[in-house]
Amino acid sequence: MKKTLLVAATALAISGAAMAEPVKVGMITTLSGGGAGLGVDVRDGFMLAVKQAGNPDLEVVIEDDARKPDLAVQLADKMIQSEKVDILTGIIWSNLAMAVVPSAVAQGKFYISPNAGPSQLAGRGCHQDYFNVAWQNDNLHEVMGAHATGEGYSKPFILAPNYPAGKDALTGFKRFYEGELAGELYTQLGQTDYAGEIAQIRASGADSLFFFLPGGMGISFMKQFAASGIDLPVMGPAFSFDQGILGAVGEAALGVKNGSQWSKDIDNETNRAFVESFEAEYGRLPSLYASQGFDTANLILSAMSTADIADRDAFRAALKAADFKSTRGDFSFGNNHHPIQDIYVREVVMEGDVLTNRIVSVGLEDHQDAYAGDCGM
Repeated sequence: MKKTLLVAATALAISGAAMAEPVKVGMITTLSGGGAGLGVDVRDGFMLAVKQAGNPDLEVVIEDDARKPDLAVQLADKMIQSEKVDILTGIIWSNLAMAVVPSAVAQGKFYISPNAGPSQLAGRGCHQDYFNVAWQNDNLHEVMGAHATGEGYSKPFILAPNYPAGKDALTGFKRFYEGELAGELYTQLGQTDYAGEIAQIRASGADSLFFFLPGGMGISFMKQFAASGIDLPVMGPAFSFDQGILGAVGEAALGVKNGSQWSKDIDNETNRAFVESFEAEYGRLPSLYASQGFDTANLILSAMSTADIADRDAFRAALKAADFKSTRGDFSFGNNHHPIQDIYVREVVMEGDVLTNRIVSVGLEDHQDAYAGDCGM
């Protein structure tokens, strides 16, 4: 179902030049089916920033891709051709991003990713009109590879789904892990039964486990793994242990280390205000996905404050400048329009009766992705 939100308002001071043309954003994200919670959080974070800015020149059209690449392509075509959007955003899944982004930028639209960051779009496939506000897919796995090395693990077992982000995940882990592997597996995207994989982990002689299984896949796996009685240190990216996941996983997640570029305990004024206002608006703690949606909207709003969307070169330069207050604190784009940022190691803890994450360390400081050197920009 489509929602068109024309946001009325007051708060953002805009230059006369930037007011010349309103900006229309098309958000295609996953709001139903598997992984819907991720898209809901991106949408809610994005719309919270829009509401707080109160800019009447920003219109947002929202559509549900139901995690289906063909549907995402159809929606993108409709938004570009019928809705006449200026900017596309919202996609969670890398296979959907690969189906939509190259065509969108080829048709002269900006695409600003609040999540999916496939390696193909960070390296040789980079484009001047494609920006990623979250991370390049490998990044949150790279930090856990470095963590595994630092902890002295010598035989981790690693697994991920067989799709672009899953391949980037294990590539990223192995880039920063310096030892041998007990095993490496790719599962089916959307899989819910992991009995076979857990049997292989048990038989492998592993001394630790790293997995990337976002959304409901991670919930299913972690519950089954905990029930198996296998006693191994567990690592993963934030996607498998973020706020929206922990309530469903339960206490089996306690003590798990995970990599993230954001955490609710990052100590800066913008992040504190974001966490408080998100909880007040929606009645739940924000996730990493919500923070990425919030930052994506504020990036767009910052560009609108200094440039007219009709002047593509000026608007692109305003996006590249990233002159907004990020929930992460310091934020900048590299040459390939992916973030250069700190990546943290977090631990799942209990605060009162709520499972959440706290930062343990900065695992990778001012980190740029491995593909930037292949980008011609």
